[in-house]
Amino acid sequence: MPKLLLVPLDDTVVFPTMDLNLPLDVSSEERVLLVPRHEGEYAKVGTIAKVTGTIRLPGGAVGVSLESLHRGAIVGSADAGPAGLRADVEEHPDDKPVDKRTRELEREYRAVVEEILEERGADERVGAFLRSVVDPGPLADTAGYSPDLTIEQKIRVLETLDVTERLEMALGYQRERLTELQVRRRIRDDVESGAQKQQREYFLRQQMDSIRKELGEDQGSVTEEYRTKIADAGMPDEVREQAERELDRLERAGDQSGESSMIRTYLDWLIAVPWSTTSEEVLDPIHAREVLDADHAGLEDVKDRITEYIAVRKLRQERGVEMDRKAGAILTLIGPPGTGKTSIGESIARATGREFVRMSLGGVRDEAEIRGHRRTYIGALPGRLVRALRDAETMNPVIMLDEVDKVGADWRGDPSAALLEVLDPAQNHAFRDHYLDVEIDLSQVLFIATANVAETIPGPLLDRMEVIRFDGYTVAEKTAIARDYLWPRQRERNGLREDEVSADDETLKLVVAEYTHEAGVRQLERELGTLLRKVATKIASDAVQAPVTVDVEVVRDALGRQKVFQEAAARTAVPGVSTGLAVTGVGGDVLFVEANSMKGKHGLTLTGQLGDVMKESARIALTYVRAHAADLGIDEDAFDEREFHVHVPAGAIPKDGPSAGVAMTTALTSLLTGRPVRHTVGMTGEVTLQGRVLPIGGLKQKVLAAHAAGLTDVILPERNRADLDDVPDDVREAMSFHPVMTIGEALDVALEPARVEPLPTT
Repeated sequence: MPKLLLVPLDDTVVFPTMDLNLPLDVSSEERVLLVPRHEGEYAKVGTIAKVTGTIRLPGGAVGVSLESLHRGAIVGSADAGPAGLRADVEEHPDDKPVDKRTRELEREYRAVVEEILEERGADERVGAFLRSVVDPGPLADTAGYSPDLTIEQKIRVLETLDVTERLEMALGYQRERLTELQVRRRIRDDVESGAQKQQREYFLRQQMDSIRKELGEDQGSVTEEYRTKIADAGMPDEVREQAERELDRLERAGDQSGESSMIRTYLDWLIAVPWSTTSEEVLDPIHAREVLDADHAGLEDVKDRITEYIAVRKLRQERGVEMDRKAGAILTLIGPPGTGKTSIGESIARATGREFVRMSLGGVRDEAEIRGHRRTYIGALPGRLVRALRDAETMNPVIMLDEVDKVGADWRGDPSAALLEVLDPAQNHAFRDHYLDVEIDLSQVLFIATANVAETIPGPLLDRMEVIRFDGYTVAEKTAIARDYLWPRQRERNGLREDEVSADDETLKLVVAEYTHEAGVRQLERELGTLLRKVATKIASDAVQAPVTVDVEVVRDALGRQKVFQEAAARTAVPGVSTGLAVTGVGGDVLFVEANSMKGKHGLTLTGQLGDVMKESARIALTYVRAHAADLGIDEDAFDEREFHVHVPAGAIPKDGPSAGVAMTTALTSLLTGRPVRHTVGMTGEVTLQGRVLPIGGLKQKVLAAHAAGLTDVILPERNRADLDDVPDDVREAMSFHPVMTIGEALDVALEPARVEPLPTT
């Protein structure tokens, strides 16, 4: 183990195979150890160098020429001598056999370094030098030539004696350098590409400006064009000031600014609102009633209300009475589908001479659909109301808010809350859209909302509405609608002339009664369309000769067998079945309530998808019957060791509502007394534990459903007697109504008389 002179090199690392000259006088030494020194600390490993001779350095100084040989590790501590520090050095030449792993690292190292050289655009001679290095040890030491490695990293490479580990370390450092160079190149390319694109756009804009100037369409003319449009738009002062402020911003920003397109879009929307344009109203109640009667059969309540609205506006205008903004009418038409709620809006617009715009709110869940998006968002737009005014091109259109009961809510806000301001006559004269951010007067708009049911409309919103009920049509009304409206329309749609096909009222009534079961006439129109298509096909194929008279045989052939049956008599022939009346989302309906009992101790079983309210009604009904068994002629022992089952068929359809108590009590009483329910009787009403019959809603729809089902008697609460005025005259004449105060009165009407003789036994 030789004792060599230590030559410290401050912040310099010399690797084996590196030759160098130093301004030292060590000509008396054969070999020295070149040791890196960083921040006063010596490395543990240095490079053993052979002294090959002395040289004369520039300036006359004497130096020494050194040839680096291999690594040497300092063993123990250094001793200070006259010439400097000396220490025992353990020599470590790279004489380890090369294995497969080392060869793989060697190939990968060469590939990475060549990529680095390519990224740097280095001289080809550097790559040739790299390829000339054959052994893996010197190859790993070439990392010391890299200007990107720090002194600490170079010292770590020098101190790594194992060739394979040293090659792995050098490869890791070079990979980091390659990644950094690739990222820098991508950034540089992106910057250069962006700069080129920006420069290209700049030249294109310059050319565009030159073309506009040649055509007289420069920025100044665009600004003047907007200024003219603003002046002609008839905006209120506040809106005009806002538009002029935005126009000044556009003028300052210039057409090359990215903000200019947003400002121009905003100005286009401000100008698109018809601020000073209104339709000339036709305030003639007689003309309005004629239009409504011509377009729709029935619907007297709606026609009367529209006529009243027009008459009041006419008197105010003639007598110079200022219109009260708070006196606006928000009509809400609530009723089953297919009853003409939407189409009557067009008739109202035609009767009043206004424009008509329809807004479907079904499924709307974003508040911005009503109020608009704020301009800070990309792709912002005004709300539907502003767009409706733009489409109508007038400030006093008829706006139909369709399906207002189906408005939803989620994390984007509650559209129904935004509608509170729109539909409040005390507030909508100063409605503020988030996008336009100016006040818009909606007080001149005639809003008409439609809904199928009132229960799903939020209470505060319903409070702002004037509700008009659409309770459906009678068979006679449907027949008249089919004759005057649906038949001619479907005949024309199917390419038939009036003299080619005809049908009398009896035939149309047959289609209504035996092929449709609805409150409206939508399904009726489909059936008539099917019927006329069959006729058109036969005429076109020469199977029949025109004219064709549609009779029962033609109807059966085209529409098939009867689809709707009057089954009350068959269903109520046995004790324990009653006929209840209900209101659903599609109008009035008849529900059969079935009761049965068997041995057991499970009390009461309820089936048929009943809601909580109907379940409570069934429990109340059973409690009342048990408590008044003696009065009802029921053996008190009939309840011992027995369980009861109440079922409302059509179990796949959820049912609920506070009007089934009378029907359930009647079914249980019929079961236990053996007295069947009269097949001509339908009933509605809720029952208390004391047997009082409580009032219900939707009486007209229930009566119409009973009439359509062939029932002739209706049991109803006494407090609903006044609601019979809403029932059409022809229905009232054809039916008998029995207002009752207690369940006892209802049972007297509903049940067949008790048998004098006992039932026959088998």
